[in-house]
Amino acid sequence: MIKKYIGYLPGLLLASFIALIAKLAADSLPIHFISASVIALFIGMIINSIKKPGRIVEPGIKFTSKKVLKFAIILLGASLNITTIMHVGSMSLIVMVFTLLTCFGGGYLVGRALGLNWKLSNLISAGTGICGGSAIAAIAPVIDAEDRDIAYAMSATFLFDMVMILLFPVMGHAMGLSDAAYGLWSGTAVNDTSSVVAAGYAFSEAAGDFAVMVKLTRTLAIIPTVITFTFVNLRLKRRELAAAQEHNTDGVKLNITKVFPWFILGFLALAGVNSLGVIPVSVSSAMKDISKFLMIAALAAIGLNTSFKDMKKSGAAPMLHGFIISALVVIVAILAIYLEMGLGLLK
Repeated sequence: MIKKYIGYLPGLLLASFIALIAKLAADSLPIHFISASVIALFIGMIINSIKKPGRIVEPGIKFTSKKVLKFAIILLGASLNITTIMHVGSMSLIVMVFTLLTCFGGGYLVGRALGLNWKLSNLISAGTGICGGSAIAAIAPVIDAEDRDIAYAMSATFLFDMVMILLFPVMGHAMGLSDAAYGLWSGTAVNDTSSVVAAGYAFSEAAGDFAVMVKLTRTLAIIPTVITFTFVNLRLKRRELAAAQEHNTDGVKLNITKVFPWFILGFLALAGVNSLGVIPVSVSSAMKDISKFLMIAALAAIGLNTSFKDMKKSGAAPMLHGFIISALVVIVAILAIYLEMGLGLLK
Protein backbone atom coordinates (compact mmCIF):
# COMPACT_ATOMS: atom_id res chain seq x y z
CA MET A 1 0.00 0.00 0.00
CA ILE A 2 2.79 2.43 0.97
CA LYS A 3 4.67 1.58 -2.24
CA LYS A 4 1.53 2.30 -4.21
CA TYR A 5 1.17 5.80 -2.76
CA ILE A 6 4.88 6.50 -3.21
CA GLY A 7 4.33 5.74 -6.89
CA TYR A 8 1.81 8.59 -7.02
CA LEU A 9 4.35 11.17 -5.82
CA PRO A 10 6.07 12.05 -9.16
CA GLY A 11 2.79 12.80 -10.93
CA LEU A 12 1.33 14.57 -7.90
CA LEU A 13 4.43 16.75 -7.55
CA LEU A 14 4.39 17.60 -11.27
CA ALA A 15 0.72 18.65 -11.11
CA SER A 16 1.38 20.63 -7.91
CA PHE A 17 4.33 22.41 -9.50
CA ILE A 18 2.20 23.40 -12.49
CA ALA A 19 -0.50 24.57 -10.06
CA LEU A 20 2.02 26.74 -8.23
CA ILE A 21 3.24 28.30 -11.49
CA ALA A 22 -0.36 28.90 -12.59
CA LYS A 23 -1.28 30.53 -9.29
CA LEU A 24 1.76 32.81 -9.35
CA ALA A 25 0.96 33.75 -12.95
CA ALA A 26 -2.68 34.53 -12.14
CA ASP A 27 -1.75 36.56 -9.04
CA SER A 28 0.83 38.59 -10.96
CA LEU A 29 -1.72 39.85 -13.48
CA PRO A 30 -2.74 43.50 -12.91
CA ILE A 31 -6.37 42.54 -13.57
CA HIS A 32 -7.50 39.09 -12.45
CA PHE A 33 -9.48 38.17 -15.55
CA ILE A 34 -8.25 34.58 -15.84
CA SER A 35 -8.25 31.98 -13.09
CA ALA A 36 -5.25 29.89 -12.11
CA SER A 37 -7.30 26.77 -12.89
CA VAL A 38 -7.59 27.71 -16.56
CA ILE A 39 -3.87 28.57 -16.74
CA ALA A 40 -2.94 25.23 -15.15
CA LEU A 41 -5.23 23.36 -17.55
CA PHE A 42 -3.64 24.99 -20.59
CA ILE A 43 -0.07 24.48 -19.28
CA GLY A 44 -0.83 20.79 -18.83
CA MET A 45 -2.28 20.52 -22.33
CA ILE A 46 0.74 22.29 -23.84
CA ILE A 47 3.09 19.86 -22.05
CA ASN A 48 0.97 16.95 -23.32
CA SER A 49 1.23 18.23 -26.90
CA ILE A 50 5.03 18.38 -26.59
CA LYS A 51 5.50 15.08 -24.77
CA LYS A 52 2.88 12.78 -23.29
CA PRO A 53 3.36 11.82 -19.61
CA GLY A 54 5.54 8.73 -19.14
CA ARG A 55 4.89 5.73 -16.94
CA ILE A 56 6.74 7.32 -13.98
CA VAL A 57 4.34 10.25 -13.62
CA GLU A 58 1.22 8.70 -15.16
CA PRO A 59 -0.14 6.99 -11.98
CA GLY A 60 0.22 10.19 -9.96
CA ILE A 61 -1.40 12.30 -12.67
CA LYS A 62 -4.40 9.97 -12.77
CA PHE A 63 -4.59 9.96 -8.96
CA THR A 64 -4.52 13.77 -8.87
CA SER A 65 -7.15 14.22 -11.59
CA LYS A 66 -9.54 11.80 -9.86
CA LYS A 67 -8.91 11.34 -6.13
CA VAL A 68 -7.34 14.72 -5.33
CA LEU A 69 -10.11 16.47 -7.26
CA LYS A 70 -12.74 14.72 -5.14
CA PHE A 71 -10.94 15.72 -1.93
CA ALA A 72 -10.80 19.32 -3.19
CA ILE A 73 -14.56 19.26 -3.74
CA ILE A 74 -15.11 18.00 -0.17
CA LEU A 75 -13.09 20.94 1.19
CA LEU A 76 -14.99 23.32 -1.10
CA GLY A 77 -18.06 22.68 1.05
CA ALA A 78 -16.42 24.59 3.91
CA SER A 79 -16.59 27.80 1.84
CA LEU A 80 -20.32 27.53 1.08
CA ASN A 81 -22.65 29.23 3.47
CA ILE A 82 -26.38 29.08 2.82
CA THR A 83 -26.95 32.20 4.94
CA THR A 84 -25.11 34.19 2.24
CA ILE A 85 -28.44 34.36 0.44
CA MET A 86 -29.68 36.74 3.12
CA HIS A 87 -27.01 39.29 2.24
CA VAL A 88 -28.21 39.71 -1.31
CA GLY A 89 -31.95 39.15 -1.04
CA SER A 90 -34.63 37.64 -3.17
CA MET A 91 -34.00 39.93 -6.16
CA SER A 92 -30.91 37.97 -7.19
CA LEU A 93 -32.66 34.64 -6.68
CA ILE A 94 -35.35 35.53 -9.23
CA VAL A 95 -32.75 36.25 -11.92
CA MET A 96 -30.74 33.13 -11.01
CA VAL A 97 -33.80 30.89 -11.33
CA PHE A 98 -34.37 32.18 -14.86
CA THR A 99 -30.70 31.80 -15.86
CA LEU A 100 -30.38 28.29 -14.40
CA LEU A 101 -33.52 27.16 -16.20
CA THR A 102 -32.10 28.64 -19.38
CA CYS A 103 -28.74 26.90 -18.93
CA PHE A 104 -29.96 23.40 -18.18
CA GLY A 105 -33.25 23.47 -20.08
CA GLY A 106 -31.88 25.27 -23.12
CA GLY A 107 -28.58 23.42 -22.79
CA TYR A 108 -30.34 20.07 -22.99
CA LEU A 109 -32.15 21.04 -26.19
CA VAL A 110 -29.09 22.65 -27.79
CA GLY A 111 -26.88 19.71 -26.82
CA ARG A 112 -29.27 17.23 -28.42
CA ALA A 113 -29.58 19.36 -31.56
CA LEU A 114 -25.78 19.50 -31.90
CA GLY A 115 -25.36 15.79 -31.16
CA LEU A 116 -23.23 16.28 -28.03
CA ASN A 117 -22.99 13.63 -25.33
CA TRP A 118 -25.03 14.59 -22.26
CA LYS A 119 -22.00 14.83 -19.99
CA LEU A 120 -20.17 17.44 -22.06
CA SER A 121 -23.39 19.35 -22.67
CA ASN A 122 -24.22 19.57 -18.96
CA LEU A 123 -20.66 20.45 -17.97
CA ILE A 124 -20.82 23.46 -20.30
CA SER A 125 -24.26 24.37 -18.96
CA ALA A 126 -23.08 24.08 -15.35
CA GLY A 127 -20.00 26.20 -16.03
CA THR A 128 -22.15 28.86 -17.68
CA GLY A 129 -25.04 28.80 -15.22
CA ILE A 130 -23.31 28.40 -11.86
CA CYS A 131 -19.69 29.38 -11.38
CA GLY A 132 -17.41 28.38 -14.22
CA GLY A 133 -14.56 26.05 -13.38
CA SER A 134 -15.66 25.24 -9.82
CA ALA A 135 -19.03 23.94 -10.99
CA ILE A 136 -17.44 21.93 -13.80
CA ALA A 137 -14.91 20.43 -11.38
CA ALA A 138 -17.61 19.60 -8.84
CA ILE A 139 -19.96 17.89 -11.28
CA ALA A 140 -17.35 16.08 -13.41
CA PRO A 141 -16.50 13.27 -10.95
CA VAL A 142 -20.19 12.81 -10.10
CA ILE A 143 -21.07 11.96 -13.72
CA ASP A 144 -17.75 10.21 -14.51
CA ALA A 145 -16.87 12.79 -17.16
CA GLU A 146 -13.90 12.21 -19.46
CA ASP A 147 -10.86 14.48 -19.06
CA ARG A 148 -11.35 15.67 -22.64
CA ASP A 149 -14.91 16.81 -21.86
CA ILE A 150 -13.75 18.64 -18.72
CA ALA A 151 -11.03 20.42 -20.69
CA TYR A 152 -13.45 21.37 -23.46
CA ALA A 153 -16.05 22.70 -21.00
CA MET A 154 -13.40 24.74 -19.16
CA SER A 155 -12.07 26.14 -22.44
CA ALA A 156 -15.53 27.14 -23.66
CA THR A 157 -16.34 28.86 -20.36
CA PHE A 158 -13.02 30.70 -20.37
CA LEU A 159 -13.31 31.98 -23.95
CA PHE A 160 -16.76 33.47 -23.45
CA ASP A 161 -15.73 34.98 -20.12
CA MET A 162 -13.00 36.91 -21.93
CA VAL A 163 -15.56 38.33 -24.34
CA MET A 164 -17.93 39.26 -21.51
CA ILE A 165 -15.21 41.08 -19.54
CA LEU A 166 -14.65 43.36 -22.52
CA LEU A 167 -18.27 43.89 -23.57
CA PHE A 168 -20.22 44.00 -20.29
CA PRO A 169 -18.98 47.40 -18.97
CA VAL A 170 -19.57 48.98 -22.39
CA MET A 171 -23.07 47.49 -22.70
CA GLY A 172 -23.90 48.37 -19.07
CA HIS A 173 -23.09 52.05 -19.60
CA ALA A 174 -24.88 52.07 -22.98
CA MET A 175 -28.06 50.73 -21.32
CA GLY A 176 -27.74 53.20 -18.45
CA LEU A 177 -27.82 50.51 -15.77
CA SER A 178 -27.48 51.44 -12.12
CA ASP A 179 -24.67 49.98 -10.02
CA ALA A 180 -27.09 47.48 -8.47
CA ALA A 181 -28.63 46.45 -11.81
CA TYR A 182 -25.24 46.05 -13.48
CA GLY A 183 -23.82 44.18 -10.48
CA LEU A 184 -26.77 41.79 -10.58
CA TRP A 185 -26.38 41.33 -14.34
CA SER A 186 -22.64 40.64 -14.32
CA GLY A 187 -22.92 38.52 -11.16
CA THR A 188 -25.46 36.20 -12.79
CA ALA A 189 -24.34 36.17 -16.44
CA VAL A 190 -20.51 36.13 -16.23
CA ASN A 191 -19.12 32.71 -15.33
CA ASP A 192 -15.87 32.41 -13.37
CA THR A 193 -15.33 34.36 -10.14
CA SER A 194 -12.21 36.12 -11.40
CA SER A 195 -14.11 37.21 -14.51
CA VAL A 196 -17.03 38.51 -12.42
CA VAL A 197 -14.59 40.59 -10.39
CA ALA A 198 -12.97 41.98 -13.55
CA ALA A 199 -16.27 42.80 -15.26
CA GLY A 200 -17.92 44.15 -12.10
CA TYR A 201 -15.24 46.55 -10.95
CA ALA A 202 -14.65 47.76 -14.52
CA PHE A 203 -18.09 49.41 -14.21
CA SER A 204 -17.77 50.83 -10.69
CA GLU A 205 -16.64 49.81 -7.21
CA ALA A 206 -20.23 49.58 -5.95
CA ALA A 207 -21.22 47.41 -8.93
CA GLY A 208 -18.19 45.18 -8.34
CA ASP A 209 -19.05 44.69 -4.66
CA PHE A 210 -22.64 43.77 -5.53
CA ALA A 211 -21.56 41.46 -8.38
CA VAL A 212 -19.28 39.50 -6.04
CA MET A 213 -22.10 39.04 -3.49
CA VAL A 214 -24.43 37.82 -6.24
CA LYS A 215 -21.72 35.46 -7.45
CA LEU A 216 -21.30 33.97 -3.95
CA THR A 217 -25.04 33.34 -3.76
CA ARG A 218 -25.00 31.81 -7.23
CA THR A 219 -22.27 29.40 -6.16
CA LEU A 220 -24.75 27.77 -3.75
CA ALA A 221 -26.52 26.30 -6.79
CA ILE A 222 -23.67 23.76 -6.84
CA ILE A 223 -25.35 21.90 -3.96
CA PRO A 224 -28.74 21.02 -5.56
CA THR A 225 -27.08 20.56 -8.96
CA VAL A 226 -24.57 18.02 -7.66
CA ILE A 227 -27.32 16.12 -5.83
CA THR A 228 -29.49 16.07 -8.96
CA PHE A 229 -26.72 14.79 -11.22
CA THR A 230 -25.78 12.15 -8.67
CA PHE A 231 -29.18 10.52 -9.03
CA VAL A 232 -29.35 11.14 -12.79
CA ASN A 233 -26.07 9.29 -13.27
CA LEU A 234 -27.15 6.43 -11.00
CA ARG A 235 -30.38 6.07 -13.00
CA LEU A 236 -28.49 6.03 -16.30
CA LYS A 237 -26.03 3.41 -15.02
CA ARG A 238 -28.96 1.26 -13.98
CA ARG A 239 -30.40 1.50 -17.49
CA GLU A 240 -27.04 0.68 -19.07
CA LEU A 241 -26.72 -2.39 -16.86
CA ALA A 242 -30.24 -3.45 -17.80
CA ALA A 243 -29.50 -3.10 -21.51
CA ALA A 244 -26.26 -5.05 -21.15
CA GLN A 245 -28.00 -7.91 -19.37
CA GLU A 246 -31.06 -7.73 -21.67
CA HIS A 247 -33.44 -7.53 -18.72
CA ASN A 248 -36.09 -5.07 -17.66
CA THR A 249 -34.84 -2.16 -15.58
CA ASP A 250 -36.82 -3.32 -12.57
CA GLY A 251 -35.05 -6.64 -12.57
CA VAL A 252 -31.54 -5.24 -12.48
CA LYS A 253 -29.57 -4.98 -9.27
CA LEU A 254 -27.11 -2.13 -9.13
CA ASN A 255 -24.47 -2.05 -6.41
CA ILE A 256 -25.01 1.54 -5.30
CA THR A 257 -22.18 1.34 -2.76
CA LYS A 258 -19.70 0.99 -5.63
CA VAL A 259 -21.06 3.66 -7.98
CA PHE A 260 -22.40 6.27 -5.53
CA PRO A 261 -20.05 9.33 -5.29
CA TRP A 262 -19.51 9.15 -1.53
CA PHE A 263 -17.29 12.21 -1.50
CA ILE A 264 -20.42 14.30 -2.13
CA LEU A 265 -21.61 13.43 1.39
CA GLY A 266 -18.45 15.01 2.79
CA PHE A 267 -19.00 18.07 0.60
CA LEU A 268 -22.63 18.44 1.78
CA ALA A 269 -21.69 17.81 5.42
CA LEU A 270 -19.07 20.57 5.41
CA ALA A 271 -21.44 22.98 3.67
CA GLY A 272 -24.10 22.26 6.28
CA VAL A 273 -21.73 22.60 9.23
CA ASN A 274 -20.32 25.86 7.84
CA SER A 275 -23.85 27.25 7.40
CA LEU A 276 -24.44 26.66 11.13
CA GLY A 277 -21.41 28.81 11.95
CA VAL A 278 -19.58 25.95 13.67
CA ILE A 279 -16.42 26.29 11.56
CA PRO A 280 -14.34 29.37 12.52
CA VAL A 281 -13.91 31.89 9.71
CA SER A 282 -10.13 31.46 9.74
CA VAL A 283 -10.43 27.67 9.40
CA SER A 284 -13.07 27.96 6.68
CA SER A 285 -10.86 30.40 4.77
CA ALA A 286 -7.83 28.09 5.08
CA MET A 287 -9.85 25.10 3.88
CA LYS A 288 -11.09 27.13 0.92
CA ASP A 289 -7.50 28.09 -0.02
CA ILE A 290 -6.38 24.45 0.19
CA SER A 291 -9.41 23.38 -1.87
CA LYS A 292 -8.66 25.94 -4.56
CA PHE A 293 -5.00 24.91 -4.82
CA LEU A 294 -5.83 21.21 -4.98
CA MET A 295 -8.44 21.96 -7.64
CA ILE A 296 -5.81 23.83 -9.66
CA ALA A 297 -3.46 20.83 -9.33
CA ALA A 298 -6.26 18.47 -10.41
CA LEU A 299 -6.98 20.58 -13.49
CA ALA A 300 -3.26 20.63 -14.28
CA ALA A 301 -3.38 16.81 -14.18
CA ILE A 302 -6.47 16.82 -16.42
CA GLY A 303 -4.56 19.02 -18.85
CA LEU A 304 -1.62 16.62 -18.79
CA ASN A 305 -4.05 13.85 -19.74
CA THR A 306 -5.65 15.84 -22.57
CA SER A 307 -4.24 16.69 -25.99
CA PHE A 308 -5.39 19.37 -28.40
CA LYS A 309 -5.79 16.61 -31.00
CA ASP A 310 -8.35 14.85 -28.79
CA MET A 311 -10.31 18.08 -28.41
CA LYS A 312 -10.31 18.67 -32.15
CA LYS A 313 -12.12 15.38 -32.64
CA SER A 314 -15.20 16.90 -30.97
CA GLY A 315 -15.29 19.60 -33.64
CA ALA A 316 -16.83 23.05 -33.21
CA ALA A 317 -20.13 21.81 -31.75
CA PRO A 318 -19.14 22.23 -28.04
CA MET A 319 -17.95 25.79 -28.65
CA LEU A 320 -21.18 26.57 -30.52
CA HIS A 321 -23.11 25.09 -27.60
CA GLY A 322 -21.20 27.33 -25.19
CA PHE A 323 -21.80 30.41 -27.33
CA ILE A 324 -25.55 29.80 -27.65
CA ILE A 325 -26.06 29.13 -23.93
CA SER A 326 -23.88 32.08 -22.89
CA ALA A 327 -25.78 34.42 -25.22
CA LEU A 328 -29.13 33.15 -23.95
CA VAL A 329 -28.09 33.64 -20.32
CA VAL A 330 -26.92 37.21 -21.00
CA ILE A 331 -30.24 38.04 -22.68
CA VAL A 332 -32.47 36.25 -20.15
CA ALA A 333 -30.62 37.83 -17.20
CA ILE A 334 -31.00 41.39 -18.48
CA LEU A 335 -34.67 40.82 -19.34
CA ALA A 336 -35.31 39.50 -15.83
CA ILE A 337 -33.53 42.53 -14.37
CA TYR A 338 -35.64 44.92 -16.47
CA LEU A 339 -38.71 43.05 -15.22
CA GLU A 340 -37.62 43.59 -11.61
CA MET A 341 -36.93 47.24 -12.33
CA GLY A 342 -40.40 47.60 -13.84
CA LEU A 343 -41.94 46.02 -10.74
CA GLY A 344 -39.94 48.35 -8.50
CA LEU A 345 -37.91 45.52 -6.96
CA LEU A 346 -34.61 46.94 -8.18
CA LYS A 347 -33.34 50.47 -8.75
